[in-house]
Amino acid sequence: MTSVLGANMWSDIFLMAFKFPNLFRRIFAEGSFTQSFMPAYIASRQKSVFAVAIFIRFMIFIVALSFLVTLFPEFSTKLLAWDWGEDLISKTAPLTMINFWYLDLIFIVTFLGTLLQHKEHFFTTAFSTVWLNIAMIIALLLFSKSNPQTIVYALSFSILIGGLLQVATHIYSIRQQGLLKILMGGWNYRKSKDVKKEESKFATLFFPSLLGNSTAQIASFIDTSLASFLVAGSVSYLFYANRVFQLPFAIIALAITTALFPSIAKAIKNGNHPLAYKNLYKSFWLLSALLGLSVLGGILLSEPIVWLLFERGNFTITDTKNTADVLRMYMIGLIPFGLAKLFSLYLYAMHKHLKAAKIAGASLIINLIFSLILMKPMGAAGLALAGSIGGAVQLVLTVKEVGWGIFFNLLKTRFSLYFAMGTVGIGILFYSLNIVLINLIR
Repeated sequence: MTSVLGANMWSDIFLMAFKFPNLFRRIFAEGSFTQSFMPAYIASRQKSVFAVAIFIRFMIFIVALSFLVTLFPEFSTKLLAWDWGEDLISKTAPLTMINFWYLDLIFIVTFLGTLLQHKEHFFTTAFSTVWLNIAMIIALLLFSKSNPQTIVYALSFSILIGGLLQVATHIYSIRQQGLLKILMGGWNYRKSKDVKKEESKFATLFFPSLLGNSTAQIASFIDTSLASFLVAGSVSYLFYANRVFQLPFAIIALAITTALFPSIAKAIKNGNHPLAYKNLYKSFWLLSALLGLSVLGGILLSEPIVWLLFERGNFTITDTKNTADVLRMYMIGLIPFGLAKLFSLYLYAMHKHLKAAKIAGASLIINLIFSLILMKPMGAAGLALAGSIGGAVQLVLTVKEVGWGIFFNLLKTRFSLYFAMGTVGIGILFYSLNIVLINLIR
């Protein structure tokens, strides 16, 4: 995509349109829903009926929201791009309308994926995003010689195709796991069974979780909107740098916490806190080591990484340097974001969703304050740094709520010394490698 579109007006237009469904996807689907649905589903005595009832309510709301965006696409786009003129808004609005329907598809994926997680089956959800990438890549290959407007429309429709393939993959796995009959049973008996208590419990967990999980997405939403006030390409710099940041965050932090959450939730529900702590201990050091390595590489090798991944076609040397600046600021927050995600599992497993929401709200306020302070002197890099500062605040407040005693017990091991020594050694290696690579590529 960087090769075909570069970092300019058209890439900004597409990424702005794609930002809208991603915002709601992460608020309603991947974050809040899973963390609220899983504990309530585990505790439910009528799991199939409860699952179907929740699915119907969410789908009605999301479909209605999609129709509103379809009817008022320019108004919806203006909510994102505050400083864009009528010409840019009119170009973006149709793409916003198309892209938003991806939310409906990804909610189905998230719902089915959560049921698979309960069965401790994670492969399908992890793999299915490949379909989205394949669909986008094929669209870019087929339309690479077309004009930019045609390319962004092709990308938008490819996202819907990728979403349909994700849904189909999950339906197949649901059937393989024997869950399809259970869901059909819940559909058939949804009126004769009473799951009001389970629904009420879910609601008490979901709305605080919605607030807690939405803050990170609202911060990203605000960053994108603030970037519309900066020079052309700033939205793209944020997006491309964030893609690199999300690679270790998703592969390491999200993968570990996603696999860990059902185990911690079940252990705490059964009163087995030593088992929950044992899982936390193992995950903490694995997460710290892998994220620490990623941070050193991302900061010290930022320009070679961006050069290798993106600098070709319409993506210039200037774009590489600007994106690398943003990437360094994002990587500062990788460990805080990853560890905050890990420790927040304890809060969600203990049904402290409201407390997690308050912590996330505080980090959002700090993020917004620093975004406004740093965006003028630092540009897009300042917005990324503000996000990292917000992540650090979230980590401190989350650890405080979980208990400083637990945190310091995790640190009182020989792994702390290994981690410090490894950081120094690898840091020197990466710094030397960066000097060599910069001389080679420039």
